[in-house]
Amino acid sequence: MNVVPIVFAFDDKMLMPAAVCIDSLLKNALPDTFYDIFIIHHQKYDFSSSCLKELSKQHSSFKITYKKIGDTFGDAYEVRGVTKTTYYRLIIPDIVTEYEKVLYSDVDVIFRDDLTKYYNIELGENYFAAVDSSMALNPDDKEYVRKNLGLNLSDGFYYAGNLVVNSALLRKDRMVKQFIQMAQKDYKFQDMDIINLSCNGRILPLSPAYCLTDYIYDKMIKEPALFKQEEIKEALEKGIVHYNGPKPWVEGCLNMDIWWHYYRNSIFFEEAFAHKIWSNQRYVLERLSLSKRIKLVARYFRKGGRM
Repeated sequence: MNVVPIVFAFDDKMLMPAAVCIDSLLKNALPDTFYDIFIIHHQKYDFSSSCLKELSKQHSSFKITYKKIGDTFGDAYEVRGVTKTTYYRLIIPDIVTEYEKVLYSDVDVIFRDDLTKYYNIELGENYFAAVDSSMALNPDDKEYVRKNLGLNLSDGFYYAGNLVVNSALLRKDRMVKQFIQMAQKDYKFQDMDIINLSCNGRILPLSPAYCLTDYIYDKMIKEPALFKQEEIKEALEKGIVHYNGPKPWVEGCLNMDIWWHYYRNSIFFEEAFAHKIWSNQRYVLERLSLSKRIKLVARYFRKGGRM
């Protein structure tokens, strides 16, 4: 049995997407994989009696441990509607002490593959392993990274939504204290800026499949020459789809069909909710050309497809 510890952090507004996310994780687990799941959340919530209990009706090779925290980030900077919960990943080494290495993931994602291969990556003296976002940044953000953060984009600028965390080394070097202090500063990308600034040169780059964001997906389709063909194949067929822009349970967005496929096939599906969302978005589909509608539907039937 391969035990893979993975950490999530979210608030009550993300409970339903979190349930769909974790369901997709368990649906794609190999027979010999056991997921030891940790959920970090504010002490005012009690997710232990939430809809997450329903997961045990369909899955068995997992357990969930809830880790409550107080107002560690009470003075942390918030921007673009991203709440203080985003900083919880920074304290994983001090909260989830059961392991020397763990995976971390946001919950606005869909898993389509087993994660054992990522957990088995040797981190060495690196604090994290993550996906480089630098090629997908727009010109303004590239300028921000260079001028405001003083970082060289040739060294990479890594996503913080999906991480392999070297908890043992972070504890040894007492990095959490530094992270907490930095959280009070008004960084544009919050925890992502903090990780890239404080761990510059000590983040191991991973394949884009580990964090297929809207922006990387867009680049793969429009500028495939930026990637190796095997990287594109792996990301499009089995990559972790990360909705770090618009959310498919709120509005139309890239790869929304993948999220809706998993939601419709989960025990959390509610017809009334689907009707509400798609009634509002119907005009978007009506404006699509016939060829684009056919391509959208074909994704469900393609051999070796992305569902």
